[in-house]
Amino acid sequence: MGRTLENKQAIVGELQALLKQTQLALVIDYQGLTVAEITDLRNRLRPKGAVCKITKNTLMRIAIEGDQAWQPMTEFLQGTSAFVLVEEDLGGAIKEYQAFQKDSKKTILRGGVMEGQALNEDQVKAITELPSREELMARLAGAIKAVPTRVAAGINAVPTQLAVGIKEVPASLSRAIKAVSEQGADAA
Repeated sequence: MGRTLENKQAIVGELQALLKQTQLALVIDYQGLTVAEITDLRNRLRPKGAVCKITKNTLMRIAIEGDQAWQPMTEFLQGTSAFVLVEEDLGGAIKEYQAFQKDSKKTILRGGVMEGQALNEDQVKAITELPSREELMARLAGAIKAVPTRVAAGINAVPTQLAVGIKEVPASLSRAIKAVSEQGADAA
């Protein structure tokens, strides 16, 4: 028995809701995967803030219709398609998919879409080289923490240098007086 119109509309609505929260969508050909392998992929992706949805290309095409951010996905909609929708950890989710792909050797990455741009396989792989959100936050926190430390070190250095300069003035003055008096003694 086929899907009813209401069932299809519910699926399209669910896809649209998922896409609103998604930063990156990958389209993969999943032909040949068993239910257990698809479950394994879903379990690997879940901790990374990603879901794997399997639906007909027609339903996904309807879900992205009129949405400029996801329109480039239409070029990847052919054959058996699974959609990896990533909300949070882009690099982590891609790495998990790549590990799954390496283990199963059954899927093919057709491409991806991010911020209205179609991405080829090399561009998707390049995302994995970007630092994670947590790493960026740590770097930013480190940079912010370093600023007051540098300011404090600079402020502490000023009095020290000033004290050294002040201490040096009498010594320099006495050396200058001694040099002048020696010149006067030599001239006489």
